[in-house]
Amino acid sequence: MNKPRIATPARIALALSLLAVTCCQTPEPPPPPTPTPAPPAPVATQAPAPKPVPVERNWIDRPQTPGDWSYVEEPGETLALFGSPGAIKLVFACDLDTRKVSMVRPLSAIGPGDVAMRISAETTSRPLMAARVAGSPGQAPARAIATLDARDPLLDAIAITRGRFAVEVEGEPGLYVPAWAEVTRVIEDCR
Repeated sequence: MNKPRIATPARIALALSLLAVTCCQTPEPPPPPTPTPAPPAPVATQAPAPKPVPVERNWIDRPQTPGDWSYVEEPGETLALFGSPGAIKLVFACDLDTRKVSMVRPLSAIGPGDVAMRISAETTSRPLMAARVAGSPGQAPARAIATLDARDPLLDAIAITRGRFAVEVEGEPGLYVPAWAEVTRVIEDCR
């Protein structure tokens, strides 16, 4: 015959601790779901950008391009012309109807597509894309034209610069021109 087991305090404590251990075990969390890879982003089909115009270090110290500014009023537009008579090197033009300011730079040769242009003033420098326009024999040379809204901050930087600003076009020598009132007047005409 089996003797009944006597519950001693030690046995009771052991039973309670085993009960606590088995009841309080937390199951292992399931492994995190395997993330599904994101679909590839659509690839934009754009024409390759032209090479940027290299930034001329110390452009402010370069010799000023020879020439003077003159102001001209035409029907529907005003112009600031830089250069010498018969050799215009830079034009700022205000289209009074659209309120846009165009910067026009003659090119020594015409090529395909747009051309990189960089405008640098005392407080800022910005790359632009300029449209190439073919010249006509005996009339106008090939040229690069960049157009900005009259309220563009780059035009403000040109207007308030002291001394000079730079106009650099890919494949052409840089122009380092004085910031005279004629340019500011054309910008103001468009506002």
